[in-house]
Amino acid sequence: MTEIRMEAAYIPSEDVVAREIEGELIIVPLAAGIGDLEDELYTLNETGKVLWARLDGKSTLREIARGLAEEYEAPPGEIEEDVRGLVEELVRRRMLVEASGR
Repeated sequence: MTEIRMEAAYIPSEDVVAREIEGELIIVPLAAGIGDLEDELYTLNETGKVLWARLDGKSTLREIARGLAEEYEAPPGEIEEDVRGLVEELVRRRMLVEASGR
């Protein structure tokens, strides 16, 4: 399993495309083997959409989590844990990749 590093920046994989439909962000795999066979599409809730939008390959996960904690007035440790969990899931599904050159 890939270790998720809070000091690293992540970006959406080139093998997926994301579209917003009726308020949900839907991630659609463009290549076979992305996601799970029984779950080809992956949807993100409102919080997941905000995180996805900030995965620009420049901001580290820690920076993103800090910004979300301030924006939502939530405990930073809790937000970091949530960010790590979602990113871990998306990396496992090969929908996110660590940005290189940072």
